[in-house]
Amino acid sequence: MISTNRHLSGLISLFTKWAGEKSISSYKLPQSGSNRIYYRITSENKTAIGVFNINKKENIAFIDFSKSFLNNKLNVPQIYDADLSNNIYLIQDLGDYTLFNFIHEKGTTENQILITYKDVIDQLIKFQITASKNINYKVCYPRESFDKQSIIWDLNYFKYYFLKLAKINFDEQELEDDFNNLADYLLTTDCNYFMYRDFQSRNIMLYNNSAYFIDYQGGRKGALQYDLASLLYQAKADLPQNIRDELLNYYICKTKTIININEKEFVKFYNAYVLIRIIQVLGAYGYRGFYEKKSYFIQSIPFAIENLKHVLKKINIPVQLPALNNVLNQIVNSKELTFKQDIKKSDKLTVTITSFSYKNGIPIDISGNGGGFVFDCRANSNPGRYDEYKQLTGKDKQVIDFFKKDKKIFNFLDDVYSIVDSSVDKYIERNFLNLMINFGCTGGQHRSVFCAENLAKHIENKYNVNVVLHHTVIDSWGLGV
Repeated sequence: MISTNRHLSGLISLFTKWAGEKSISSYKLPQSGSNRIYYRITSENKTAIGVFNINKKENIAFIDFSKSFLNNKLNVPQIYDADLSNNIYLIQDLGDYTLFNFIHEKGTTENQILITYKDVIDQLIKFQITASKNINYKVCYPRESFDKQSIIWDLNYFKYYFLKLAKINFDEQELEDDFNNLADYLLTTDCNYFMYRDFQSRNIMLYNNSAYFIDYQGGRKGALQYDLASLLYQAKADLPQNIRDELLNYYICKTKTIININEKEFVKFYNAYVLIRIIQVLGAYGYRGFYEKKSYFIQSIPFAIENLKHVLKKINIPVQLPALNNVLNQIVNSKELTFKQDIKKSDKLTVTITSFSYKNGIPIDISGNGGGFVFDCRANSNPGRYDEYKQLTGKDKQVIDFFKKDKKIFNFLDDVYSIVDSSVDKYIERNFLNLMINFGCTGGQHRSVFCAENLAKHIENKYNVNVVLHHTVIDSWGLGV
């Protein structure tokens, strides 16, 4: 692999050759969801973006697509120079202001959002239909089309990086059968257009009063519905549903002036492609968030789940998907994965207190804070060993009375209060927003629940903070999981 100094040096050489003047500054731009490295390089009169990407096939696809799009007068960055043997190239600097920035800017109205998105949709249709005729699909990476193999890759990414890391229960073979059935169904619509793949507001720059488009190196042949689903159901964009509906209708009307489409069939497949896109996004959030511990992606999960809730109400797929429906319902009903929906606007510290079973693993910190305290309750007396308590929980009077007779657990709690209080005091002082505290025991039913309940009361009585209490085992009993 090329060292940082070497590829930056190569980019500066490309820049000097293109600009005809020496660079006076270069700095690395923040990375998001890819492994590509970007630099902004400037001289006295010019600026450009230098890109280093070790994936040679992606680089070839990006350069080739760019040439086709520019020939079709689409708004993509100019390619100033490239040295693909060293995995570097130089492109037009389109600034830092994205469509995502625009829609979340204070004072932006729904009417302004609609006008801007309609312009973006006009451009999307040109990518998908007009430019598609001139694209060399042989350079697509990793495959020429969004075929069954590509769909199964996305579904397995979701399975291994989201479902397993979020501890969602499923039967592997039954879920695989549903994956195959869903993939087969998705491919029964027309899949002969250019599919941008990641057509969302962070990849759309607003530059010189126009929308410009980046990060299309993953493009391939596919269905029209996928990119529209990506745009309108981007998790953190959080578009109001009335705007989504109006833009869907706008897209259909504009597309019908170019090609013949059956509107009813289009919408039916559109909802199915919204589902597969959300599933793909959750897989990416699981990898970047749960696995790589990147807080932005963890914090995006509740927004994606909110979109999932909506599409599950509307979708009508004429194939049976019982195992997939089961895991999706577990996700939308999970307090652990969705609780930020209730507290995301709070400016007070939120203390999340969770009981769990060690058999299922320590709960995920969805706040993005990276986790907090984990207290092991298994050294305390276990009422679950006795028949009269086996069907009860740490919230029931009989179990509470059991603990009152054995004072040991209260000594344990006094130590917990002392440790936690010092952190809560410091978190409030420093304006931190999230602290997670977990109590684990063997079954997640008696000791951990009792301790979590008591700590919640202690903190609510002592501090002016939000308290979120979640019992991962007993809260799931009513969900059939």
